[in-house]
This record gives sequence, structure tokens and C-alpha cells, in this order.
Amino acid sequence: MSSSSSPDWACLHHAYGSAEDVPGQLAALSSADPVVRGAAVSALSGNVYHQGTRWPASAHVVAPLVLLADTPTTPDRATVVHLLHAVALGDLRDDVLPFDPARAFADAERVGPSDEAAVLSVLFEDDNPDLDSVADVADAVAVRWAADAYRAAERRAPSFLTWLRDPDPAVATRAAALLAWFPEVPGLAAALAGVRFDTGPARASANLALAFLPGPPSSGELVALTAGLASTDEAVRVTATVALARRQTTALPDEALTVLVHADDDEVAGVLPGWDRSLRGHVALALRRLGL
Repeated sequence: MSSSSSPDWACLHHAYGSAEDVPGQLAALSSADPVVRGAAVSALSGNVYHQGTRWPASAHVVAPLVLLADTPTTPDRATVVHLLHAVALGDLRDDVLPFDPARAFADAERVGPSDEAAVLSVLFEDDNPDLDSVADVADAVAVRWAADAYRAAERRAPSFLTWLRDPDPAVATRAAALLAWFPEVPGLAAALAGVRFDTGPARASANLALAFLPGPPSSGELVALTAGLASTDEAVRVTATVALARRQTTALPDEALTVLVHADDDEVAGVLPGWDRSLRGHVALALRRLGL
């Protein structure tokens, strides 16, 4: 996973100090041994996504993870995308969608390199750390690291679009969920609308991502969502209706209302990979939006 543009990992910090162990953990994600891969996922999660907190090394992990997901021979690429999601977004839940990064990361603008250096010094270098000395900037520095990780992922988001067409439905499903957080990616709406209907969870995840895009649906989006109402896959039907309920500026078609009401009555169950809210929760959200 090294390259001429690789960072000096030893000079970066993660949750436990120097990030010099990160390249080996990234390389282990390509191992043919599932035990080795599992250990690497666990180690990376603890290091660069520690209980939701990102660190200076976290943003630098994004590009290698995208490269791994882009490589067809990488084993269990859906897990790589899952890890990327965690690094890019931390513990943000989809109930804050649509996402406003400027608002979410506003506190990052009030800290600079000296503040970051002071926090790192207290955490990792001082023999008798005085946490009170950085109390006024520590939270904002953590927001800075979160913002850096998000922006690193945003720069790579065009790659996520290609994963929507991946032959592994698990990769496509998680890609759609990830893309919901990056609505400014050129061509996003068309790519989501083009996800195949024979990949049920992926199509359903794409529907949910479409639900949180701004403005009314385009003609292409409308065709895809309307077609979803006739799907034999319950999750596809329900998520298509949820998207129409959120995006339509006119009255929902009767078949969409029927799907939504039946889903409410039947208490449709399940959670799509990459999403936090259950399908039942998305139905409730759509009903509230319609005043029902």
C-alpha cells in the first residue's frame, strides 16, 4: 500500500500514538486469510475510528481504503467500504441527513496547527499531562480531524459512483448508503437511479440515497422510483415510496400511498447495510412528512 506520495506514518498520530503500524494493517486487508483480515479491520477501527473519534492519521487512511475497494482482487470489499464509511463519517447517524458539512464542521474553523499540536502534546508526549490546558480547544480539534477525514472522502467520492455498478451487491449497497452523505458528487442522482433492479438491497439503498438529495426528482429519478413501486422486493417498494414522499412536490400516486400505508400496517422490518434507521423508521419519517 505504499507509494511515493504516502505520508510519513510515524509522524502521524492515531488513538494510541504513532501511526507507523497503519500501513501493515492496511496491507493485511488484502490477505487471503480471513483471520488476518479481521484482525486488521479491528486494529484499524480502534486506531483511526476510535469510538467515533478521528485522528490526524484518519484522513490519510481514506485513499488506501478507496484503492483497496477499487481493486477487484481485494477480498471482502464490502467490509472495506464499511470501514471507509466509519473513517469518513464517524458515528454520524442517517437521521441527520441531508447532511450539511459546513454546519457540522463549523467549529473546525476556529483552531489551527498550533492548537492541534498542543492537544497531541498533552495526549501523547507530556509525562504529566494537563488536560485542562487544552480543554477549550480539544473538542474543536477533534472536529478538525473529523472534517479532514470527511473532506478526504469527498475528494474520492467519484470512485464511489463506480461501486454502484459493482457485481457484488453488498459493495453496491454500501456505496449507495455512503454516497447519501456526499450529495454534490457530479452525476450522483443519475448513477443512483441507474442501479439495477435485480440487486434488491442495492436498489433499495439507492432509493434511500435518492430520498435525501435536494429538490424534486428529475425525470430519470422519477422513472426509477416509480418503477420501484411495482417491484416484488418489499424493501425496493418501500424505499421507492419513501423517496417519492420526500422528493415529490406534487401528490403521491395512489400506488405509492398504498405501499406506504401497507408498510405501516405490516410494520415492515429490517435495516439495509450502511443505514442506521430501520425501514420501519424510514416509513414513519415519510408518513410524518406527508402529515399522515
